[in-house]
Amino acid sequence: MKHRIVHLLQKFVLNPPNKLLFVLGIAPPGYALLETIGRKTGKPRRTPVGNGRVGNQFWLIAEHGTKSGYVRNIAKNPRVRIKLRNGLHTRWHTGTACLLPDDNPRERQRWLSQQHPGSASNAAAVRLFGTELLTVRIDFDS
Repeated sequence: MKHRIVHLLQKFVLNPPNKLLFVLGIAPPGYALLETIGRKTGKPRRTPVGNGRVGNQFWLIAEHGTKSGYVRNIAKNPRVRIKLRNGLHTRWHTGTACLLPDDNPRERQRWLSQQHPGSASNAAAVRLFGTELLTVRIDFDS
């Protein structure tokens, strides 16, 4: 039940304004836009996520684990793009995603909050709304 309520809240209330800002070329502070390929449609699917860039990698914690649409898309096709703030503009980065079920997502969040001090509020929201936390690592192409 919690997953269903949170999913509807994100899909129709929280994510649309962030997606619109990215379309306008404005990256909301602390956010990135994840693009996966739909496992059924083959069409690009975009989801706002917390900015977890650390060097040549990107880390995120999926709130609903394998129930998340983007996680199921990654399982089918791990090639992704991430739109990140680059100064005043945004830029797409391509990479390969890897699901890490053996990683400790809470420890990973602590580590990420040390890398990105502003990400603590996003991490708290993920823990609050999450039902099955799962770590995802994206290795950017060179």
